Amino acid sequence: MLDESFDRVYTKFKLHFYRSIFSRFQDREASLTTVETFCVEIINALGHPTVNEFSSFVNISPPNAAYKINSLIQKGYVTKEQSPDDKREYHLSVTQKYFDYCNISQRYLTTVLDRVKERFPQEDVDKLEEMLDVISGELMPELDPNIPLQSHPAS
Repeated sequence: MLDESFDRVYTKFKLHFYRSIFSRFQDREASLTTVETFCVEIINALGHPTVNEFSSFVNISPPNAAYKINSLIQKGYVTKEQSPDDKREYHLSVTQKYFDYCNISQRYLTTVLDRVKERFPQEDVDKLEEMLDVISGELMPELDPNIPLQSHPAS
């Protein structure tokens, strides 16, 4: 069944990510909590959101969001940059330290996609890309289409 197949793939991506995160805790390299890791992932995916955009997206109060963001800034994973248009507004960006620490999911995604390209004919790869674009662009209306979700930069 399609739902079972998709769930297996999605679960394997999540499990790979979680295992990699926990291995960093074991190696004592981890300096982010699990919630902080998710917050940085969300900030990166939203593409330079404001504090209010972040708090609205995760459905927490602006003061709670500011507290989490300030912790990430102190740890060096996020920066706040003043908007050139509205000096009262600040946009959030993830730092290279974050990518060095947490770009695990992108590396694994690249590995899996390289395997897909080796295993399947190009027309199947093109069809998969088309289907994923439709799923993301049309079939997931729960996410605001005006939010420019981003992927990680290539490692």
